[in-house]
Amino acid sequence: MIVGLASAIWIYLNAASSDRDALGYTPEESKQYLRAMELYGGKANVLAAQLRQWLDSLWHGTRLAYTVACATVLLAGAFWFAAVASEE
Repeated sequence: MIVGLASAIWIYLNAASSDRDALGYTPEESKQYLRAMELYGGKANVLAAQLRQWLDSLWHGTRLAYTVACATVLLAGAFWFAAVASEE
């Protein structure tokens, strides 16, 4: 758990401050792009694209640090629960 949380802190401190591209915005967030997505695939297509973007964002920058910290705590809790369950 100590290694995982230390890694999360290191990632957080060394993460790039900007998650945007050189344009200053992401073209996928424009109204025109979202309208075209909805036109071709419906609302489900727009929701699926937003879900994919959210999942992709978990692996970059400061969100990666939060992901590592949460995974560390969940894994440590699972190991602790398995150890307590095996004692009984």
